[in-house]
Amino acid sequence: MKVYLIEKSADGTLIPIDEREWDTVMITALEHVNYLSVNNQEYQTIEGKLNVDSGSLELLVVKMNKDH
Repeated sequence: MKVYLIEKSADGTLIPIDEREWDTVMITALEHVNYLSVNNQEYQTIEGKLNVDSGSLELLVVKMNKDH
């Protein structure tokens, strides 16, 4: 399934940061995680939306500080 990661910045702007195919194992893992890493940056998952029309999953994330 195609997964889109969308970062919500501090001012509320939505920024697409990643788009790739995820397998069933990775999608199932979302039930057990609150954070994910992309390009050496950690993000907290906020919410997800299943887009039935496009057959994709959109995940809203916020960037974590490097200190976290």
